[in-house]
Amino acid sequence: MSRPRPAIAFADHDHAHCATDALARAEAIAAAKRLRLTPVRRRALEILLSEHRALGAYEVLERLADEGYGNQPPVAYRALDFLVRHGLAHRIRRLNGFAACTRPGEAHSPAFFICARCDTVAEAPGRAIRAAVDEAAEALGFAVERTSIEAVGHCPACREARP
Repeated sequence: MSRPRPAIAFADHDHAHCATDALARAEAIAAAKRLRLTPVRRRALEILLSEHRALGAYEVLERLADEGYGNQPPVAYRALDFLVRHGLAHRIRRLNGFAACTRPGEAHSPAFFICARCDTVAEAPGRAIRAAVDEAAEALGFAVERTSIEAVGHCPACREARP
């Protein structure tokens, strides 16, 4: 079994390169699936990729409006819904926000690690957790359709900075 990769959000990395690569993967996925990655959808994804944290729909809307894409809530909600529906972004319920998927195009059950201090969100493989949930559900005769695994704690930087 291979070791899991460290969550990039908590590691030193070239974020511009990280965001550019993720956008290129998203564009390739959209082209392969013949999805319309409209200018608004693409820009919403770029906004999500700009940081490793969840952004609220109104925060995305504000940035879109500043760039002339419209200022009505459906503009952001439709773009974000498209990105989530096609696996290019995730809904982070704990923060009532959205984060770009770090593994678009891959079938995966992510687990989200959310820093309570700085709100950084790291996506990590959650296969083992999902398997445990499925096993528990099966014992109850329950069929799981989807899960949202979110753990709250402190990222390495905030743990170091704690008094």
